[in-house]
Amino acid sequence: MDNSLQAKLRPLRELIDTIDAQILELLCQRARAAQDVGEVKHAANADGPVLRPEREADIIRRLQQLNRGPFPRDAIASVWTEIISACRGLERGMTVAFLGPRGSFSEQAAYEHFGRSVQPLPCPSFDEVFRAVEAGQADVGMVPVENSTEGAVNRTLDLLLNTPTKILGERSLDIRHCLMTQSGTMEGITAVAAHPQALAQCQGWLNRNYPGLERIAESSNSEAARVASENPTIAAIAGETAAPAWNLQIVSAGIQDDPNNRTRFLAIGDFQPLPSGKDKTSLIMAVPNRAGAVYDMLAPMAANGVSMTRFESRPARTGQWEYYFYIDVQGHRDDPQVARALADLQSQAAFLKILGSYPAQ
Repeated sequence: MDNSLQAKLRPLRELIDTIDAQILELLCQRARAAQDVGEVKHAANADGPVLRPEREADIIRRLQQLNRGPFPRDAIASVWTEIISACRGLERGMTVAFLGPRGSFSEQAAYEHFGRSVQPLPCPSFDEVFRAVEAGQADVGMVPVENSTEGAVNRTLDLLLNTPTKILGERSLDIRHCLMTQSGTMEGITAVAAHPQALAQCQGWLNRNYPGLERIAESSNSEAARVASENPTIAAIAGETAAPAWNLQIVSAGIQDDPNNRTRFLAIGDFQPLPSGKDKTSLIMAVPNRAGAVYDMLAPMAANGVSMTRFESRPARTGQWEYYFYIDVQGHRDDPQVARALADLQSQAAFLKILGSYPAQ
């Protein structure tokens, strides 16, 4: 680098160093304030959940509105999620359960949503994620609920119906599947392992490129990566983070059939977030078996100006062709128009369970 360029860059780099030191001091001030919050709550015997989803969402949205650039708007969410996570950890540590082992998309969603200053708890199944939260082994959990290619994750829907856990938040991830092996090649590979949804999401690519390989369904993509790390004849389909986690090499990246493949995850816990100003409410309903029942179910939403963002049915498994309806609406259950709609629904539904109100992503 020539001397004239170095001379121009030196003062700019010194300015960046000075600003970084100022940012660090401000972060330490914020951390001390977070510690003070914890002490005040403890002194008042108000040791409730350390996680405040509505407060955290409000902080990030307010900063995004204040931002005049050139700092990227989306980066504010990433940066402040980690700042909030680190400060939250000073008040009290938080354990997050997710489908494991290491390197799963559920783990990635958990870190993106709660930040990395948490204690991870990988679980072997969705049932164990819910059980860990119910039993108090984890403060919160993260589970997938729907994929843009393959639709609903039915086991999650069933567990939401049958457990007392509440939805605390949501996180949508771009799903980029990678084929990986021990060697980084397909030499000697006889089978490919992945979660059934991942196999379905990559079905066209596999049919074109490796139609003769046996396909093995595993409990998660990260479990497939673990299996591949122990067996040189098996390739795994998993996210990029699974490769270094299990000492594998990526053969092909981005092998999903839909380039816009996304999965929506839900954060679950045992408390109800307060309104944040931009919320979503999820519920499950069943209606009497009579003509017009579904129409009558939707009418209170329209009458109260409540917008639905998701409406999905699932068999009730009674053998009588009855269904549960999984519904997402805009707004918090404490918002007047949503409260009125829910009260009307309660009066006419055969079954109504409010899964939670939470900040919308």
